[in-house]
Amino acid sequence: MNEFVRRRYKDRVIVLILVIMLIIYLFPIYWMFSTATKSKADAFSLPPKWSWKPNLDNFKNIFMTGAGGALGKTKVETKPRPSAFFRQLMNSIVISFISTLLATFLGSLSGYVFSRMTVRGKDDLLFVVLSSRMLPPVVITIPLVMMYRTLGLFDTRLGLIIMYTVFNLAFSVWMMRSFVDDIPREYEEAALVDGYSRFQAFFKFIFPEMRVGMVATAIFSLIMTWNEFTFSLLLTGENARTAVPSIALSLGTAGVNWGQIAAGSFLMVIPVVIFTFLLGGNLIRGFTFGAIKE
Repeated sequence: MNEFVRRRYKDRVIVLILVIMLIIYLFPIYWMFSTATKSKADAFSLPPKWSWKPNLDNFKNIFMTGAGGALGKTKVETKPRPSAFFRQLMNSIVISFISTLLATFLGSLSGYVFSRMTVRGKDDLLFVVLSSRMLPPVVITIPLVMMYRTLGLFDTRLGLIIMYTVFNLAFSVWMMRSFVDDIPREYEEAALVDGYSRFQAFFKFIFPEMRVGMVATAIFSLIMTWNEFTFSLLLTGENARTAVPSIALSLGTAGVNWGQIAAGSFLMVIPVVIFTFLLGGNLIRGFTFGAIKE
């Protein structure tokens, strides 16, 4: 009986700790949403107001009053006009998802080669691939800007897609190599015996088994790309800039509209949350893939 009581007490303590951790993790999301639905007076009130009348003015204004880059300016808008935020948000969605798909697909192919093929100097090549993530982005920014201007890639979606694909490729290669290592070689060996080519064996038998690893890799690559600041700020102008630096640049000297900034930040969170939620089951299976071996 004492053992049963201790076990129940231990389970309740664990549940309590998990609930507290969940509250801590979700509180910034709550505070962001509450600030976005408050009036400017309520957002600046001290002490903070825990009860208020919600409104969606900040979400409306961010698309109409230049919230994508005009916040903080001393000039008062006399006539509402469409802001750049919607275009910048679409830039984030298009650039992040396309670069994530490319990095995941190319990383899957490279991971398969490094796992299955006999490549001369394979360990050295893997180290070179990994070392590309050790270099701070700001170190190579100046030559990248010069190169992008020369090639006509500056302030273009294509330029950022190429940059983010290369930026995430090292992570994708190492992740997918570890997942391919856990797939039995007998799959493709049986396919080769049956007359399939190496290419056919990969896409018919190995590639479907890599799905859970690709989902886990895609989620982390998307998060890193979605939150990236340096390249999006320095390699773009007004056309291809994403929403992350535009929100930071909206901090001006004439006052900060925290309600609109919170609204923009909340809108930036939603796509990643939806993407992760839809693929969450595969993400968990990806973490445990290959944990049990015969």
